[in-house]
Amino acid sequence: MLRVGALNQFYGGSHTLWDLSLDVPKGSCTCLMGRNGMGKTTLLKCIMGLLPVASGTIEFESRDLARLPPQARARQGIGYVPQGREIFAQLTVEENLRIGLTSRRDSVRAGAPPAIPEHIFEMFPVLKRMLRRRGGDLSGGQQQQLAIGRALVIDPTLLILDEPTEGIQPNIVHEIGDVIIRLRNAGLTVLLVEHKLPFARRVASEVRILDKGRLVVSSRIEELTDALVQRHLTV
Repeated sequence: MLRVGALNQFYGGSHTLWDLSLDVPKGSCTCLMGRNGMGKTTLLKCIMGLLPVASGTIEFESRDLARLPPQARARQGIGYVPQGREIFAQLTVEENLRIGLTSRRDSVRAGAPPAIPEHIFEMFPVLKRMLRRRGGDLSGGQQQQLAIGRALVIDPTLLILDEPTEGIQPNIVHEIGDVIIRLRNAGLTVLLVEHKLPFARRVASEVRILDKGRLVVSSRIEELTDALVQRHLTV
């Protein structure tokens, strides 16, 4: 589904990703883990075209993404929820969702965005109740649901989530986990950055661990031993 090959990336003179190669199998929920500052968010931004890469390849469904801008990558079928959610606080819930619709592949062909899919409201009922409310007036957990809903309206085949449980109340963390499991069971491929090990064990099928910009673990989630956790995830 997604293949990253020998990726190198720099922030100024700092080498942040080192010959990094990983794969995200189709239909999997792959969890990208590692201590803070190890390059996880940087990698996601490179995949989405938000940061330049010095060398290496990024292929999605056998298509080279290297020359595509972020909007075009979304139209290939990649939904992205950045760390911190980045919703439009002054716009309503409905307006936020409709902005996501502009990245759907069929919106280009039709000349106008389609309707908001009803299954978004089935997964996140609170969004339907708050369609006219401004995004900035929602709680943190509701904003995260909105950000995920905005990514899902494009009908992606790959959903990328950067720290979806960060700063979220436990009941909504559980609801987000339920949604990820539902999406995975429906065949959607998911790549997420996550630091909460119990959440990762609940929703993920694969784990990839970064350490100082290098891939150091690539395995099934059930193979993530206490020794690996202690070595690579414990501060």
